[in-house]
Amino acid sequence: MVRILLACAGGMSTSLLMTKMEEEAKHRGIEVSVEARSEKSVEAHLGEFDVLLLGPQVRYVLKSMEKLAEGKFPVAVIDMRDYGTMNGAKVLDTALQIYEDFNQNK
Repeated sequence: MVRILLACAGGMSTSLLMTKMEEEAKHRGIEVSVEARSEKSVEAHLGEFDVLLLGPQVRYVLKSMEKLAEGKFPVAVIDMRDYGTMNGAKVLDTALQIYEDFNQNK
């Protein structure tokens, strides 16, 4: 199971995207866990996720999140178009690809 954490300014705007991603994963028969939190709470949840995706509105914390990750998990910013349209399928695909790429390069 891949554990995905979505982080935005308050954790609220990613909640809808989280639901859409979970629905898509269920539809595909993929076992994933998706959580939505504020970017300020990410550090408190280290070890609870395998992939960290940041909402476009908090892209400015990418470098600090990469530093926090210390190479233990991948961090990326969600595509603005996919985020704006709440395209759960596309964001799920992105998260799974990032996870796969990260683990192949370890």
